[in-house]
Amino acid sequence: MATVTFDQATRTYPGLERPAVDALDLAIDDGEFLVLVGPSGCGKSTTLRMLAGLEPVDAGRIHIGDVDVTDVPPKHRDIAMVFQSYALYPHMTVAENIGFHLKVKRVPKAERRERVAQAAAVLDLQDYLDRKPGQLSGGQRQRVAMGRAIVREPKVFLMDEPLSNLDAKLRVQTRTQIAALQRRLGVTTVYVTHDQVEAMTMGDRVAVLDQGILQQCATPRELYTEPVNRFVAGFIGSPAMNLLDATLGPDGVTIGLHTIPVTPAQRAAATNEHVTVGIRPDALAIGPTHGVQVTVDVVEELGSEAYVYCHTDDGRSLVARTMGLSGVSGGDQVGLLPDLSQVHLFDRATGLRLRP
Repeated sequence: MATVTFDQATRTYPGLERPAVDALDLAIDDGEFLVLVGPSGCGKSTTLRMLAGLEPVDAGRIHIGDVDVTDVPPKHRDIAMVFQSYALYPHMTVAENIGFHLKVKRVPKAERRERVAQAAAVLDLQDYLDRKPGQLSGGQRQRVAMGRAIVREPKVFLMDEPLSNLDAKLRVQTRTQIAALQRRLGVTTVYVTHDQVEAMTMGDRVAVLDQGILQQCATPRELYTEPVNRFVAGFIGSPAMNLLDATLGPDGVTIGLHTIPVTPAQRAAATNEHVTVGIRPDALAIGPTHGVQVTVDVVEELGSEAYVYCHTDDGRSLVARTMGLSGVSGGDQVGLLPDLSQVHLFDRATGLRLRP
């Protein structure tokens, strides 16, 4: 096991003015499960490939433990990678696929069998060792690919969207298995996904990237409750945070008929009077008359909870979360009362959160 450190690591593809990864500073602890997340083209897969040695580093350095691996070939970095595609050999059995690297390294047969059996036991694949990949489900094949990585006993696991080929139900099941497996093995893991729900449920910490720049790296709870800027606030959370442009007034910020107070620290930190108000759907209580008056457009009933999509008289959209089977339906006129302890203000010019 080992730490991983990106020190101003930069990758610029030829012909492009903006770096794919721009001066990345990121320290990953020994045994940590770190998730890289962001929209398509944000640089998360490039970051992983730089760590793997599959992409050159144009500036800065990368360390695994105390070793500078910036210019070290991939095969000498002591890493194991699990890709989006399973990349299994179709003519080999599960056992042969898992133990292939050990065979190439001329590990003795007895030791090879033992390590394959151990990995199969960890991944619950004991009953499938004699099958070919074509006889397995997608989730089983992904576990075989992980088994192939596990037997190598690397310093770092790298996973590049390994669940994107699975259906929704299997994806939920497999991500739970991966998170539990990583905690059991204690191997430093860097995991790439575009799915922010996946990131929030799996990672010890989550690093959010946008346009090649690290926006914030924090625990899932901190990202949700204390986003550093408007981008992180809008990207993290499903449904996304409600973001409404507003103006600072003498008494605070007014949304509809409701005024949200502003602290002296927030007022002093604002570039000007133009701000953005951020409110999570779960921070909006629904009532008949109080708060911001809205018209309900659609109600998504999810059983134990429901999401109410609505709009204000001036056409601004809002989403609120309520208990399931609440009786609210499209066309209703209701009020939304924000929980003031969970309201965020962002400077519209810089995008930064104005801390209370």
